[in-house]
Amino acid sequence: MEVQEPGLREIACEQSPLSRPDGSATFVQGDTSVLVGVYGPAEIKFSREMHDKSTVEVMVRPKVGLPAIQEKNYEQLIRETCESVILGTLHPRTSITIVLQVINDAGSVLACFLNAACMGMMDAGLPMRALFCGVTCALDNDGQLTIDPTTKEQKESRAVLTFAIESTEKKILTVSSRGAYSPAEVSVCRSGSTHLQGSRETPAALDYSHVRHPPACE
Repeated sequence: MEVQEPGLREIACEQSPLSRPDGSATFVQGDTSVLVGVYGPAEIKFSREMHDKSTVEVMVRPKVGLPAIQEKNYEQLIRETCESVILGTLHPRTSITIVLQVINDAGSVLACFLNAACMGMMDAGLPMRALFCGVTCALDNDGQLTIDPTTKEQKESRAVLTFAIESTEKKILTVSSRGAYSPAEVSVCRSGSTHLQGSRETPAALDYSHVRHPPACE
């Protein structure tokens, strides 16, 4: 299998672009951009509260129209990822709401959602046992692997996999996939994604020299 040199499109992040949420961020990967607002820990209705930990809710809003099945699938995967790192036992009987808005989708939007969610939770000061990042891989008909594919590259691929990888032990938290692929190809995608997770180009790398912070409010 031919593997392209792992690398992301140009990325940028701005924390606290919104004033009303407890935390917010914009995350850009190439021409794909996402805005996130994080609310909580906050009060929750008795019927939805959990006595031993916080309740995490994720809402994904498309650029136009109403959320569809794909957005619901995104919500479930992002929620499971966030729940796996948030120290929810520190805030039982509360809610944490993460609202993600697509600004522009030019490919690898799920990975961009995951990266934005991590940065937003950091900005909100939520207690987390680890950071995480999202990485999307695409396999074309010739078996070539592309990391952080564009929309065109995803449409031309036979399989697309998105990994959520945590920062401390580089474990895979969640995986989303479509198309046909072999176990060996999954291992190659996982290896490439984990290698990229340790680079300076991801939120989980703990190096924020690439992050653009907004100017202080006067």
